[in-house]
Amino acid sequence: MKKFLFLISLLFVNYFVSGQKVVEPSTTMHPEWSKPYQPFRIVGNLYYVGTYDLACYLIVTPKGNILINTGLASSASYIKKNIETLGFKFADTKILLNMQAHFDHMGAMAAIKRLTGAKLMMDEGDAAMAAGGGRSDYSSRQKVMTYVPVKPDRLLHNGDTVKLGGMQLIMLHHPGHTKGSNSYLFTVADKKRKYRVLIANMPTIITDEKFSDLSDYPTIAKDYAYTINSMQNLNFDIWLAAHASQFDLAGKHKPGNSYNPAAFMDKKGYDDNMNNLRKAFTEHK
Repeated sequence: MKKFLFLISLLFVNYFVSGQKVVEPSTTMHPEWSKPYQPFRIVGNLYYVGTYDLACYLIVTPKGNILINTGLASSASYIKKNIETLGFKFADTKILLNMQAHFDHMGAMAAIKRLTGAKLMMDEGDAAMAAGGGRSDYSSRQKVMTYVPVKPDRLLHNGDTVKLGGMQLIMLHHPGHTKGSNSYLFTVADKKRKYRVLIANMPTIITDEKFSDLSDYPTIAKDYAYTINSMQNLNFDIWLAAHASQFDLAGKHKPGNSYNPAAFMDKKGYDDNMNNLRKAFTEHK
């Protein structure tokens, strides 16, 4: 009965908000966004709980847990299942973070926030977009709600720290992909050593229009330039991203593999990605 009520509540909240319909864009071209992926421990107290490509991360602490990203609207029950499969309680989720306010990372945010009572903290640049359910997305011509609107409990700015149970995550403002795209930098440890972890919001370009034609985002070119320069100067041991394909999760980890943080210590892969993104930015301008 509890599971039934959970699913019914998700269906209701995901389709109607104050009489307005939420229209999640078709994902038929991206079956990997909803394809299951076995949850696993990445390093220390950091776990992967997302789908095959939409990366969601759980950071476990003695005072409760932090969930980063929520995937599509349909991912809420899937994330809950993944968290519980790992042996943790869904209700122990105390803080919700996001890396960009697009529907493929925010789809289940409102539902998970409501079901867990967790506090949502996000980059101020994406707060208005989240509160409007994605309607103010500069890259969208339809201007409809693509996910259930959700208001943050705390606005974050570049260099702000999110703290819980001994964990300290530094939010890095990396705009361009959205006005409030961001990355997280923090330290975790296992029995062998400490690791500096970067969960990077890769600055991919999602519009075919010239930057100068985007009246809804007049500073986009400046923001992309800033972000690329900033990200190419970061120091870390392990890097991950908002999309699993961006850091080759499937190539670095197979379901059932033993614990192996070294698989994600791939500075060359990161540098190659950033060089390609800089090239794409230069050519787009």
